[in-house]
Amino acid sequence: MLNISHLTHTYGTGAKAHLALKDITFEVRSGELVSIVGPSGCGKTTLLRTMAGLMPPTGGRVEFLGEPIVGVPEGLAMVFQDYRGSLFPWLSVEANVRFPLKHLGLSSSETASRVLESLAAVGLTGFENRYPSQLSGGMQQRVAIARALAYRPKILLMDEPFASIDAQTREDLEDLVLQVKRRFDMTILFVTHDIDESVYLADRVVVLSKPPTEVLTTIDIPLPAERDQITTKENPDFIRVRGEVARLIRHPAGEEVAA
Repeated sequence: MLNISHLTHTYGTGAKAHLALKDITFEVRSGELVSIVGPSGCGKTTLLRTMAGLMPPTGGRVEFLGEPIVGVPEGLAMVFQDYRGSLFPWLSVEANVRFPLKHLGLSSSETASRVLESLAAVGLTGFENRYPSQLSGGMQQRVAIARALAYRPKILLMDEPFASIDAQTREDLEDLVLQVKRRFDMTILFVTHDIDESVYLADRVVVLSKPPTEVLTTIDIPLPAERDQITTKENPDFIRVRGEVARLIRHPAGEEVAA
């Protein structure tokens, strides 16, 4: 569904040029959840924005459904880290979710059906007439997810969406993502700096290096599709893979470990 080939991105020119992304290559197959994890400041958001068509790469190629991405393509939706900045504070929950559907040419009944189904999927039935300021941070992020679902994207990109949320709510929203993926048979690319989160959610994990950022490896996750915050994280396979990812990020090959 999404193919990233030899992607590079450089900020600035000449002596002030900074190579942020270096020869990034991987793919996202239909129906899977791929997480991208790496050290802080490694350019995860830059990578996601180039894949979303929000900024052009300086080299390489990104293809969505076999076509090169030039601008934001139809069939792609994105959930941002800052839910406060991504919702319209003057619109109700229902109006925020309905907003991206305006240009799709849907009937009034289809629009209403999508909005209600998406709000139900994220557990916000009954909150249609509330405003963002009347909701907790976790509920606001649920609104942002519902808005993306209502659009019915072929692929959903999520940029560290739970980074600003408390640990308990974060776990609830991680489980929500897995429920949404199953319910809508959705393809998801999930960017995070949290190692546990990357392993818990994903079918495959793409591990990034320090800048200039490269793909260190891609790891298939040997866990059952049905996951639970307690039993999954007690699973020996989870513990093993989590340790493998942590070692790659903290002590890449060739880097000496302090005694």
